[in-house]
Amino acid sequence: MEHHLAASAERADYLVELSNVVRQTSIGPRGPRSLRRLGLVLRALMELTGDPDVSVYLVADTSLLGGHREFGDPDEVRRLRRWVADGLVEEVGDADERILELARMTGTRVVTGDQYVDHRGEHPWIQGNTWQFLRPEPRPDQRVALVPMDMGVRTEAEISRRMELSALKKQGLLGPSRTPLTDVIMRAWSCPEPRCTLYDLHRGDRVLLPRIRRGVPTCELHGTPLTDVGVRPAGAQLKVVIDGGCVARYTLDEGSEAYVGRLPGPEGIALHSLLSPEIAARVSRRHVAVSARGGTVLCRDVSSYGTRMRHAGRRGGPGPWEKLPPGADRPFRPGDELELAPGVVLTRSGRRFPAELADAWRAEAARTPVPPTAAAPTRRV
Repeated sequence: MEHHLAASAERADYLVELSNVVRQTSIGPRGPRSLRRLGLVLRALMELTGDPDVSVYLVADTSLLGGHREFGDPDEVRRLRRWVADGLVEEVGDADERILELARMTGTRVVTGDQYVDHRGEHPWIQGNTWQFLRPEPRPDQRVALVPMDMGVRTEAEISRRMELSALKKQGLLGPSRTPLTDVIMRAWSCPEPRCTLYDLHRGDRVLLPRIRRGVPTCELHGTPLTDVGVRPAGAQLKVVIDGGCVARYTLDEGSEAYVGRLPGPEGIALHSLLSPEIAARVSRRHVAVSARGGTVLCRDVSSYGTRMRHAGRRGGPGPWEKLPPGADRPFRPGDELELAPGVVLTRSGRRFPAELADAWRAEAARTPVPPTAAAPTRRV
């Protein structure tokens, strides 16, 4: 399973609340805790995405290993401890809060069975969310299906009751005000430790996001507050899916444009080596142009054969196919798909640009109902 485990949330296709999955007795083997349930979830993700290399970032409560006697297999406990030591599992006191923090910052989908009712005061964007959370459910063939959860809308009274219970359990749920995450993710950060390169923008195209501790962006390694060094460069990941399987991934940087097609040229994304001769004959040399401008991704049909597009539905399923008007730029959001030829699809991974995240959060806030008797909200979204 290590093949699928990402060392940072930014490099992962999905977030997994490991404590919740390991304890979900409705799937996998009998017993209170089993790491084999994670294997079933990974297999379900591979089937869902068509990507044999799908990656996940694992977050677990410290209590998961604290209850090691509930694991039926001691080898699983040893493996889990090794993952924690190798940085493949982030072990924290409160996995719920950390998962939600990462989900809000990155826009990545979460595998969990939790409704997070007690966290909706701090995270009102959960209210009415129908696409970002996937629940593992048993299938008749002993496998697992991942079903999008409708998080619904809970009343202020219900949230307050759950928060009170959670506060007793955690001995102080309510903490100091957090720095708005939109302000954090849209900035670049530097560690004051001279030898620390975790957040160095000049060390490759994958730079860690800061850890938020008590509302302050903090270095994961040194635990010191980070310095704001300006606007954070954006990046999006494109996937090429052929006959339902992911065969290639590419990174698109802010301000760049790439042509995708059979043989688009040295700066483009060439598909000829991935296609059969029959299918390649139906893909133009330059078929679509994909660009990143102002924090959003756009696509444009430049082909001789035409391109179809479908958008990701709010409940996780795809919408209907529509023909792209040639030469016109259209938004290309996470989960959207472009069909260049039968069985040849270009899609985006679940990670979103900061500007897209900010727009999504504003939309979620606008959709979140406030009871008529409730006081005006004071938390920043």
